Amino acid sequence: MMNGRGLAGFGVALLAALLVAGCSQEQQNRLSRIGVSWLEGDYRVTYADGSHVKSWVVRNGKVTSEPGKGYYFFWAEGDGGKRYVQTPIGRTYIEEIP
Repeated sequence: MMNGRGLAGFGVALLAALLVAGCSQEQQNRLSRIGVSWLEGDYRVTYADGSHVKSWVVRNGKVTSEPGKGYYFFWAEGDGGKRYVQTPIGRTYIEEIP
């Protein structure tokens, strides 16, 4: 049996699923980009433009997007430390990694 909070959470999840199901593929892509913006975890972020491909690893962090400017922002591991990276949304792929 669900308590009030569990029922409210279920209702929000159901509403979100119904809204996404009625969206075009492009709208779903935009929603998924927004969702990634707030999740903390481990990610591989890859920028690909023709034959130029560059990848970064984000550990225990988040990838933030600013759709109005068209970029993802994140802190990536490498070269013995972390560095700030920004990549264009249109040419960037994000994968969750174990």
